[in-house]
Amino acid sequence: MTITQPDLSVFETVESEVRSYCRGWPTIFDRAQGAHMYDEDGHTYLDFFAGAGTLNYGHNNPVLKRALLDYLERDGVTHGLDMSTTAKRAFLETFQETVLKPREMDHKVMFPGPTGTNAVEAALKLARKVKGRESIVSFTNAFHGMSLGSLAVTGNAFKRAGAGIPLVHGTPMPFDDYLDGATPDFIWFERLLEDQGSGLNKPAAVIVETVQGEGGINVARASWLRALSELCERHDMLLIVDDIQMGCGRTGAFFSFEEAGIKPDIITLSKSIGGYGLPLALTLFKPELDIWEPGEHNGTFRGNNPAFVTATAALRTYWTDGQMEKQTIARGEQVETALRAIAVEHADDIAAHRGRGLVWGVEFHDKERAGAIAKRAFELGLLIETSGPQSEVVKLLPSLTITPEELDEGLRILARAVRETA
Repeated sequence: MTITQPDLSVFETVESEVRSYCRGWPTIFDRAQGAHMYDEDGHTYLDFFAGAGTLNYGHNNPVLKRALLDYLERDGVTHGLDMSTTAKRAFLETFQETVLKPREMDHKVMFPGPTGTNAVEAALKLARKVKGRESIVSFTNAFHGMSLGSLAVTGNAFKRAGAGIPLVHGTPMPFDDYLDGATPDFIWFERLLEDQGSGLNKPAAVIVETVQGEGGINVARASWLRALSELCERHDMLLIVDDIQMGCGRTGAFFSFEEAGIKPDIITLSKSIGGYGLPLALTLFKPELDIWEPGEHNGTFRGNNPAFVTATAALRTYWTDGQMEKQTIARGEQVETALRAIAVEHADDIAAHRGRGLVWGVEFHDKERAGAIAKRAFELGLLIETSGPQSEVVKLLPSLTITPEELDEGLRILARAVRETA
């Protein structure tokens, strides 16, 4: 693909230096549909990024778009804070019938501000309020958001440094296989909890991702998650699962923790819960934890009614018959097969490939290689990002609605980009 240099001057002179994704993809996007994005010069890009996991159902999904347009055309409520609306009612009823009841979950639904980090902040505040303790345990290479509470339980040193103040009341523990199997799971964590001289303040909660997306596609085993759940129960700590990027079907089941058979006390959802890319976030928690006072955690945009409409349409369209889960698992096997072939071809370069469902990563020994591959892939018409503490992992995050043919095309481009950067 021949890329003409677009005029990016207004972005470079007016927009803050904090911008990031646009630096890796130096073009001006104009349209998007399904698994493709199009820039204003007519170039086509296959999207293996999906809004960092926000677009599980693809760009401008026609079913969701129709529901949204119908709602707007009839002057449906656009902004309603936490007022009761028909759009919110439809979402709550559908979420309860489609997601919660089939999984025998009676969690209450809270609408914090419409971002993932706000859902996490609400989860941390509630855990501390319920338990009357300040400490929260998180895990190495975790990522939970960019506001101060979320940063305190995030592992990445670069992101933590942006806080500008000390990040307190968070304690990191080793994620699954962080110590390469050198010690039994949780032996250090449990010893600290039991030893009165350890210096660890008893935590209110533990927060975990089942697959660490930003941390490098680190996949927790189901047995490790079950052991963590049991540890929390033994020591009177709440278990928070951050399912913001890995929920809504990304790993197959609607919730990424279902495979492990656990029932977290608190769950955070955002990104693809809105379906269409509209901001929406949920904090779910067991009924006995609902000790909030009215307005104790609020926000002007906590009731995003257009997102309720597209979220409801997504649930009704994709989560009533079990087909989405089966399709995602099948697509994941397709990705795994292709990545295995790439790993064999480049055995000396690739440290590992790993993933679940439709989230996969390829880790390289050369920490600069993943960035070079992402750059070459862009030139070839594929959008992929990197992850991991040193951006050493190529991260694949296509939409769940991508076709097998589109998936094959993107995987062929990836293989070529790996080959051409060797």
